[in-house]
Amino acid sequence: MAQSQIKVAATYIRGGTSKGVFFDLADLPVPAQIPGQARDDLLLRVIGSPDPYGKQTDGMGGATSSTSKTVIISKSAEPNHDVDYLFGQVAIDKAFIDWSGNCGNLSAAVGGFAISKGLVSGDKIPKNGIAEVRIFQANIQKTIVAYVPIAEGQVVELGDFELDGVTFPAAEVTLDFMDPADDGDGAMFPTGNVVDTLEVPEIGSFEATFINAGIPTIFLNAGALGYLGTELQDDINNDLAALQKFETIRTYGALAMGLIQDPAEAESRQHTPKIALVAPAETYLASSGKTIAAEDIDLSVRALSMGKLHHAMMGTAAVAIGAAAAVPGTLVNIAAGGGERSAVRFGHPSGTLRVGAEAIEQAGKWTVVKASMSRSARTLMEGWIRVPPLD
Repeated sequence: MAQSQIKVAATYIRGGTSKGVFFDLADLPVPAQIPGQARDDLLLRVIGSPDPYGKQTDGMGGATSSTSKTVIISKSAEPNHDVDYLFGQVAIDKAFIDWSGNCGNLSAAVGGFAISKGLVSGDKIPKNGIAEVRIFQANIQKTIVAYVPIAEGQVVELGDFELDGVTFPAAEVTLDFMDPADDGDGAMFPTGNVVDTLEVPEIGSFEATFINAGIPTIFLNAGALGYLGTELQDDINNDLAALQKFETIRTYGALAMGLIQDPAEAESRQHTPKIALVAPAETYLASSGKTIAAEDIDLSVRALSMGKLHHAMMGTAAVAIGAAAAVPGTLVNIAAGGGERSAVRFGHPSGTLRVGAEAIEQAGKWTVVKASMSRSARTLMEGWIRVPPLD
């Protein structure tokens, strides 16, 4: 007897420079409402992974790290929060979902989705103005505050805010990432240093800034690896030897940060840490064809996500950039010209992005009170996802 597909209520949303499939936790099949294999199997099938062809043709994924994402939202059980936000980064060619970090870009869509789904108390939503949505980011146990524009009691998605890496303008959503640094013993800098020497067997030694803010990130000087810091995706993603080299460096950086204990563990932790190259400001041509003038940016940054150079900048990595730029002596701060900085505008493959961060030093340790940036979000589709029955 032929089986029918099951259908699950879902919303497909662009948030920042990413896209993902959003779910209200209560709408998931009961076995998938708790963490585990049933949930992972469902979400893998929704996105279309694992796909040995690397296309995710039989799913909602877009065959890039930026478009192979899932989000689960629920009313928050945490005091002084409106909703809980859980993010899953879905591998494309493997049956694997990385739950180890946040997606800063999709964070921009969480507040609007939560309001539209009735997950935010009505007394917090003005008839016209800005709704402040307090989000508990469940992957990293941190708070994000989203400022969502409202008109006539409804979420505003259309507007004239332009975000490099996104073709069309939309309404601006401001995000505050509160206390984004890691709470462990090493706090924001896991080694206790703002710059370390990273030894990578058979590849070399590199100056590196390891930071846990927004998302664990390894910053390297672009020039030390033979790059200018103005590269576009094809300059790196078409070079398989370079990608393997970056993955090896990322693996040994993860070891140095204490995120893994054995190099083999890096394969199952693809989402974190990120690896990024920094360089002083230089004029370049963005992927859109627009000229980015050196005088309009403080530095250039190129970051890899899930093994490939990102087409713009991950939101969480932007938090790490802002946090590192605010601390004198980091590679990011030096590339930006040094000194005390409360905000930087950096160049990425698609254009520029400004991120602010408030850093303080206490008892010899640096911490970031908050990091702020503006993104946008737009609902692309809402209805039901259909998937074959799962065992």
